[in-house]
Amino acid sequence: MLRTRTRTKTSLPETPTTALITALTHDGRGVAHVDGKAVFIDEALPGEQVEFTYTDIRKDYAEGKLARLISRSELRAMPLCPHYGVCGGCSFQHVQPEQQILIKQDLLIEQFKRIGKLDIPELWQPLTGPHWGYRRKARMGVKYVAKKNKVLVGFRERRHPYLAEIGNCLVMHPVIGEKLLALGEMIAQLSIRAQIPQIEVAIGDEECVLAIRVLSPPNPEDIEIMRQFGHRHGISLCLQAKGPDSIAPLPGEPDIIPRYTLPNYGLEFHFRPALFTQVNYELNRLMIDRVIDNLALQPTDNVLDLFCGLGNFTLPMARQAGRVVGIEGDLPLVKHAEANARHNGITNVAFFAADLSKDLGNPPWALSQYDKILLDPSRAGASEVLPYFKIWQPERIVYVSCNPSTLARDAGLLVNELGYRLVKVGVMDMFPHTAHVESLALFIK
Repeated sequence: MLRTRTRTKTSLPETPTTALITALTHDGRGVAHVDGKAVFIDEALPGEQVEFTYTDIRKDYAEGKLARLISRSELRAMPLCPHYGVCGGCSFQHVQPEQQILIKQDLLIEQFKRIGKLDIPELWQPLTGPHWGYRRKARMGVKYVAKKNKVLVGFRERRHPYLAEIGNCLVMHPVIGEKLLALGEMIAQLSIRAQIPQIEVAIGDEECVLAIRVLSPPNPEDIEIMRQFGHRHGISLCLQAKGPDSIAPLPGEPDIIPRYTLPNYGLEFHFRPALFTQVNYELNRLMIDRVIDNLALQPTDNVLDLFCGLGNFTLPMARQAGRVVGIEGDLPLVKHAEANARHNGITNVAFFAADLSKDLGNPPWALSQYDKILLDPSRAGASEVLPYFKIWQPERIVYVSCNPSTLARDAGLLVNELGYRLVKVGVMDMFPHTAHVESLALFIK
């Protein structure tokens, strides 16, 4: 006879539990220890005595949500967004904005010690910018709720797969952040309202483009409703029937391509809605300045830009270096990088498509030597490509990271195995009110 094993779920205590918060996790949850088990509690801060209710109990840890503050941390702030705690887009609004980046800096220092086995010799002053209305790129969920005859537009609930019911978003640029209700009301009028799962938001310096994913084709009445909405709000609406390459403007509407500028370098970038760009333009400009300054570029330098995207760093570096080679795994991004180089009249760059998480083989660019190298990988880091540094032999490396854990790991490899010296590290407030940590490190041979 076949026997099946049933998993019993631990029953959760109904009454609140008292605990002292002793630490903070990387995603902004307070850490307490109750009966020898770590408990991660949303919106609790170190030093606070709290009452919390359990939301989950596992073998090795538990999770909870704040029920009442018994004592209050000096770092605590009143969340500005009325949807905070329900919407999962933000996790740090209960912390004073100027303190959020310092918490992230402490996390970065801890990761370098624990994972990279390194002490940071010197810290840059954190790069900071606007705390609200900064986000210009996003993928928002869309859900038609038949029982309410209503369309929700926004982000997932905290720790749940359901779409949060929000009226606005304070971290999104106001051109969209203040129009979520209007956007939902417009979609609710469409015959395909139940066939729209998401919207790609792309906001340039002046243009705003929304790519609406459609699982069924809209009828002429749907097209007209969307057209009128776009004209009324100054937004270009596009349809995405399949993959990113299928994004196209509404029939009869112009093809609006968003753009952003880097005034310090006389550059203008064009990009499509589904392509990766930095979400925070103000911080992006500050970050590029810091990268350029610390690479100490010279007119004779041969520079390698790994994970180059659409040339966000490549083209500014080309203004000062002799030659820059950009490598990116996403071919559409490579094509956009080449187009942006042509658009800006830059001829001392070359772009190649290559998967930097695999063996590169022997293409000519991989067998050359480089004076300076910039790394800007995804959250997975760059450990697979680091062995090639024995061939490339750069004298100076700047590493831009969106994950302090993999940056710390790769820093340990660069220092302990490849003979580089860690000079300076710093954090950047690219994503205020969220758990994302953007950072920068300088290495010298």
